[in-house]
Amino acid sequence: MTRERFRAMNTDVEILLDRDRDGEIDLLLQGAKDEFERLEQTFSRFRPQSELSRLNRTGRLRPSPPMAEVIRIALAARTRTGGRFDPTIHDALVAAGYGRSFDELQHDPPDPMAGTFACGGDVRIDPETGEIGLGDGVHLDFGGIAKGWAADRVCQMLGAAGPCLVNAGGDISIGEPPAGGAWNVGVTRGDGTSMTIGLVRGGLATSGRDRRHWDVGGGDAHHIIDPSTAKPADTDLLRVTAIGSSATDAEVLAKSLLMAGRAAAAREADERGVPCVLVGETGETMLAGGLR
Repeated sequence: MTRERFRAMNTDVEILLDRDRDGEIDLLLQGAKDEFERLEQTFSRFRPQSELSRLNRTGRLRPSPPMAEVIRIALAARTRTGGRFDPTIHDALVAAGYGRSFDELQHDPPDPMAGTFACGGDVRIDPETGEIGLGDGVHLDFGGIAKGWAADRVCQMLGAAGPCLVNAGGDISIGEPPAGGAWNVGVTRGDGTSMTIGLVRGGLATSGRDRRHWDVGGGDAHHIIDPSTAKPADTDLLRVTAIGSSATDAEVLAKSLLMAGRAAAAREADERGVPCVLVGETGETMLAGGLR
């Protein structure tokens, strides 16, 4: 088993490849690192010259293939989740204090920002040219979905070399299963103990308001924005871990279920057959969607 760890997209990335390390594997792993760097330069809102930052500044852009695909996925997810997932939360995130990378926020807490910020703005894709156009005052943030998509893309790149798992800050993409039959992934329960989920395909993601939070004016804010209020989500769930067809899909599912709240999330997961672990704000843990 080959294991590689590095920092990318403002998170820790881990790659597991069920094959002994050799010169070919070293080249593939370097290609994986380079791809994460390239995608960070595409999707980071903290890099002024990234493709996303340029789109947010100008409101119009002929996108690269990765940007075009992620925008289409994000807009489809907004429709599918009834707006619980929404890529137009950028200004609400900044207003909540998340205008700089989380590493910077930990050392220099932000001041609260006054004003009214709305989500659900207009994002247009020209059917002939593919150009992206943003409505007045609309700015995008992809957050976890970009990390999930990057994990899926790199996992696909490495898949030809053998069974692999790519973990980008908790967004996990699975290629083929290893020789042992499944990738064992640890998930933390509400009481701090760990449970193991065996994955043979697809992806897993965790969305939670306990992962990235900071002080704002003596209070507490977090990075999970409720698009219906344009404020940090007020939900009785602390975090949700969901299993999907890919890391990208799992990211959308986890965030949408978190926003729904405990009772609705459990009901929806059971109805749709979405395996998930729901951790309530008081530490209780529920398994739903067929997970036992």
